[in-house]
Amino acid sequence: MSRQAATALLPEPIAPAPRAPRRLKPVSAPARRAKPKLAYALIALGGAAAIGIAQIGLSLAITHDSFVLADLTSQQRELNLQASALEDELAGTSSPQLLATKASELGMVVAGSASYLRLSDSAVLGANTGADGRSTIDPNGTGAVHNALLNQKALATAAEDDAEAPTDGTADAVDPTLPPPITDGLPSPTTR
Repeated sequence: MSRQAATALLPEPIAPAPRAPRRLKPVSAPARRAKPKLAYALIALGGAAAIGIAQIGLSLAITHDSFVLADLTSQQRELNLQASALEDELAGTSSPQLLATKASELGMVVAGSASYLRLSDSAVLGANTGADGRSTIDPNGTGAVHNALLNQKALATAAEDDAEAPTDGTADAVDPTLPPPITDGLPSPTTR
């Protein structure tokens, strides 16, 4: 293409519009400042108050939660103590010493020797005799070990029942087939 054809295709440049000259004039007094709008001040103060109220509310909620947590912790501690006391009481009431005391109150006695049943041929092994009403074990005697978990009232009533029992002399007789009675604790070997 020729240069003339290329210039014919281009649009003609637009000439800038002539500007009017600025007129300067002297300032006789400063311009009045516009009053600040009251609405903007109220919005800023309201926002600051809302933030302060929100912080106070959150602080109170956190403080309340800490008091609730402390109260629940103290309740948990009390319940743990009660559970421990009930476990101790259960251990005391299921102790062999209390069971032996209650069994002797009901008239149960310890048999002299054990008998066994052999299942293969149904044979009875051992003495094959029943108890004769006398027991060699006194669960509340002087050889009994003090159990702090036992109910003191139950032991006191058992001791009173033993003291009130009539002694007709038959209880003092020792059966030679029974083991020796334990009265003053477990027998210990004598050494030199």
